[in-house]
Formats: sequence, structure tokens, C-alpha cells
Amino acid sequence: MMPLALANVGEENIIKRIGGSPEMKQHLEDLGFNIGGTVTVITSLGGNVIVNVKDTRIAISNEMARKIMV
Repeated sequence: MMPLALANVGEENIIKRIGGSPEMKQHLEDLGFNIGGTVTVITSLGGNVIVNVKDTRIAISNEMARKIMV
């Protein structure tokens, strides 16, 4: 298990755990980051990570990406 921030670009990963405060967990779940779901890192730019979740591209901060374990 590793943080999403360290995942390889273009590789599909399965979300295993979401950490952080209850508010952050809820925010990430609202964006579509659910345990058991898939996420693909598209690119990492200037402290942000652009990912593909449920056929949608989303930009999250590197801090948030470190809370998502794949």
C-alpha cells in the first residue's frame, strides 16, 4: 500500500484506504474517491495531482493525494 501521490502516471490503482479528518474523507468521497474504486494518475503539476476517477478528471492537492492509499 502506498499514497496516491507516489503512484506511477498512467497506472490504474485500486483505492484501499482514505485517511485524514472526517471532513476530508467526506469531501474525497463526494468527489468519487471510494474504497474499492479505481483511480489513475494523469499527471502531477506544481503540487497538484490530476487523476481520473469514475471517467472524470479531478485535480487534488498533493496533501490530499497523500491521504488516499492505493
